[in-house]
This record gives sequence, structure tokens and C-alpha cells, in this order.
Amino acid sequence: MNTSKLTRLFAIPYSAIVSVIFGLMVVSFPIGAYVVFNSSVGKEINFQYPLDGLDVFIAGVGFKLPVPFEIGDGFILAWCVYVILFSISFSGPQRNLIRSLSLLMINGWKNIRDNNLLSMITWFTILITFSVIIDFIQQLFGINIEPPQANNRLIQFFQVTSSPLTEEMGFRLLLIGLPLYAIFSREFSLKRFFKVLWQPSKNLEVRNYKKVITLILAVAIFFGAAHIISGSPWSFGKFAQATVAGVIIGWVYFRQGLAPAILIHWATNYFIFSYVFFISDITQSSIANESSNSFSTTLEVLLLISGTIALASGAINYIKSKKIRLSGVIE
Repeated sequence: MNTSKLTRLFAIPYSAIVSVIFGLMVVSFPIGAYVVFNSSVGKEINFQYPLDGLDVFIAGVGFKLPVPFEIGDGFILAWCVYVILFSISFSGPQRNLIRSLSLLMINGWKNIRDNNLLSMITWFTILITFSVIIDFIQQLFGINIEPPQANNRLIQFFQVTSSPLTEEMGFRLLLIGLPLYAIFSREFSLKRFFKVLWQPSKNLEVRNYKKVITLILAVAIFFGAAHIISGSPWSFGKFAQATVAGVIIGWVYFRQGLAPAILIHWATNYFIFSYVFFISDITQSSIANESSNSFSTTLEVLLLISGTIALASGAINYIKSKKIRLSGVIE
């Protein structure tokens, strides 16, 4: 079986799994809203609980923006941003998700970047696959990944919801987007500036990819370190996992733009934990228990299968393209 037929064969089950993941992502929007406005996860507090400010990251430095607001108001603002980005990514940049999935089954993987949501789900599942592998290896050496201690689960869910926006603005947009504009832009205008920040690769003439990769790697390491040294830190085991996530999200930001980069982070946070907190509220059990229930286990298996297929297909396409280049050189 040649590589083209093999990747097309992979594309059929992959399209089915992506469709299921997409459906679960859509449902997670009302699920998360239920957690905030109708559940009892906050126990003694609810969505009207006031916060004295928002934790933000500017160039990797965390501080509190002194703007008081209620949890419900902050959640709705972030929720609306995600809905808009999700809708934009569903529609393009070249084809909508449904059309892209149809072409994926017919033509294989060459048009996977035609839709930002398809690309986002692909990279998200790859990120989850690498995260599981890293966690498994680290546990063999007795290194566990422990999350920060949370005083209240409603506040914890709000922080999980808002952090993709604050962290992507602070790490990817400011630490990757701005330097790329300064290094590669030959035209200085406000319109072009915002275009570059929104989608760097499309709006810059990049000829030296080593500088781009070096920048992405440096910011990823910074991103990993920030998880264990700033704010409410994770345990040291989170460093490798967060660094790999930073590499993947940074590359997606450069190639695909800010919307899919934020949505990958949204998927690792809001998408997964909306179900975890929802089930925890229904069953009145702890978050630790709900992260290993039958639904969470099934979802993890789906993500791992999808990520494995994506990695295998990417490797096959890379080998194929390398053979084509070598044959061209020989001829």
C-alpha cells in the first residue's frame, strides 16, 4: 500500500473522531455556562461573587489588573470571545469545517490547514498525546504533576476559563508576534501591524525560519518555567508538559494565527474542565475522582487515538515529501 492510500485510509476514522470532538466542544459551551450560573460547585459563593482584579501576564510577568468585577461578568466576557473565535475558525480561512473534513477523506492530509478549527483540533490532540507520554515517562522516575491548590472550585473554573486569553496575549502575541514584526516586517503601518499580530506567517515574508523556531522555543521554555515559578505554581513536573504545549501553540500561532492558538489553550482548559466540573457537580464528588471517570477516560482515549493518527500521518507525509525531494536532487 503506497503512502497516499495509507494516509487516506487514516483520514476516514480520523474525520469521524474529529466530528465527535467537535460536537463535544460545541456542547461544552452551555455545559460551562451551567457550571458557573446553575451548579453548586462554588458552594458558599456563586457567580455574583466579586473579585478584586484579573490575573494577567505581560511578557511572562504575572500581575493583577485592579479592575473589580463579578465572576459571572468575567466569565461571560471570556465565553463570548471564545464563541466568536470558534465561529471564525469554523468558517475558514479557506473552507468551513464540514467541507474540509469531506476533502480530508478524499484527498488525504494536504488540505488540513484550509480550516482553522480542523487544524486546531489536530494540534490539540497531538498536544494531549505528548502530554500523556510526558506524564507517563515522568511517573516512571517518580515525578508527578500536581496542580495548584484551589480554595474554591468556582474561582478555579473561572481561572481555567480566563487563562487561555491572558496567557496567549502575554506569551504568544507579545513575546512572539511583536518580535516577528520587528524582525521581518518591511512595511510599517498600523494596519499591517495588527495583521501580523493576528496571523504572522501570512503577513510576513519569512526567509530565515531558524530565527522563528529559536524564538518559539525560547518563549516555550519561558512558558514552561512560568507554570512552576509564578502565581499559584504547579509542581516541577509541569515544566516539560507546559514547554511542549508552548512549542505547539507557538508554532500554530505563527503558521495559523492567534485564533487557533487561543482555541488550543481553550481546549486544554475550558473544554476539558467544563465536563469535569459538570460531572463533579452532578455526582457531588471531588475533581480528582471525576478526572478519571468513564466519560473522562473515554474522552482521553478519543484524543489519544486522534493524536496518534495525526502524528502517524504527519510522519508518513514527511517521509514522502523527503523522498520526493531526494529523487528530484538525484535526477
